[in-house]
Amino acid sequence: MMAHRLAAAGFPGRARATVVLAAALAAVPALAQNLPVTPGQRSTAEQVAQAGVPLSELAPNAPDSYTVKTGDTLWAISKVFLTSPWRWPELWGMNMQEVRNPHRIYPGQQLVLEKKDGRARLRLQAGTEAVPTEAVRVSPRVRIQALADAALPTLQPHLIEPFLAEPVIVDGGVLEASPRIVAGPENRVLLTRGDRVYARGSNGVQMTARASGPAEEFRIFRNAVPLRDPVTRAVLGYEAQYLGKAALLRGETVEAVPTSDGGARNTPVPATLDIVSARSEMRVGDRLLPEPGRQLVSYVPRAPEAVVDGAVVSMYGDAVALAGQNSVVVINKGRAEGIESGHVLAILRRGASLVDRSQPGERTEIKLPNERNGLMMVFRPFEHLSYALILDSTEGVQIGDRVINPR
Repeated sequence: MMAHRLAAAGFPGRARATVVLAAALAAVPALAQNLPVTPGQRSTAEQVAQAGVPLSELAPNAPDSYTVKTGDTLWAISKVFLTSPWRWPELWGMNMQEVRNPHRIYPGQQLVLEKKDGRARLRLQAGTEAVPTEAVRVSPRVRIQALADAALPTLQPHLIEPFLAEPVIVDGGVLEASPRIVAGPENRVLLTRGDRVYARGSNGVQMTARASGPAEEFRIFRNAVPLRDPVTRAVLGYEAQYLGKAALLRGETVEAVPTSDGGARNTPVPATLDIVSARSEMRVGDRLLPEPGRQLVSYVPRAPEAVVDGAVVSMYGDAVALAGQNSVVVINKGRAEGIESGHVLAILRRGASLVDRSQPGERTEIKLPNERNGLMMVFRPFEHLSYALILDSTEGVQIGDRVINPR
């Protein structure tokens, strides 16, 4: 709808309108993370910068001004001003002179909404350009410390951070071929944090410890459950249950063990690990995968450029029938289908099937139309599957619900 208005005004292609995410971002401090702005985002913003945003694109109760608070998120502030909060590049375009980087917004900054000639623009209130002012006191000795970045996150970090390391989607056979726990202390059945465990590699590959440096860490998993496409029933991947983390202390070796006939037999000696964290109790047979390196990802809400028509295939966590706001689900689209971190998708509730009894003597089976039921944002894509966070939902989301491009 907005694209047609901009086209009529002389703006090409994908230029559409929005109002919030970026308009408070002053100069980026030298040590802050400088997140990239794609050419497409910049082009859209430059087009909108010339005309502003139609008042019809504002949220019904958009305030004249808003002061950014600690605990705010870019998504929440976007919803304050816009009917479509993922369309942040156009918002950036409303004030590109002050907003050098649309990924940066800080507590204390004041956003002012200006309305003139049926258009709206967002500007930064003079005197609120301050960037993070937290001082870090250091003593005169060498140390390495990550500096805190006070810029607002796109979403509350605690909602997705556990899922960046915990759930994992693997191809068939990957977990079965990984090292396994073979014993615990005093032959105990259940293992947890603080316990020492012993593990062996698979397929003839031994677990070896580093010669120096910190101990290598492994994540512990169980039960690679197949995730199937709700329509074709094809297996798209396997989701493993995350149990905890262990540090490798000693690698596998071989020891000559005396035999009853006076000889010796080379006998495998398992690797030694200490369980350093536990989400669930572990047991013999659970599998280990190397701890991946920490990845810094920019979760910038935006609509996918390509057409998306997918479905919810699973809900993360204990068995539930419905998922609500802030729940995590798996969809049947991934990197191979063009899905990226930050893509926002609309959720469609399946229309009910029923019998039309409105006409006497007729009984026709009908299906009601699918209705929009909220939004989700992808935060961890795999090859053919992706984890997504439900941003809002009017009703519960269930397996089989469709996900499409937002409109």
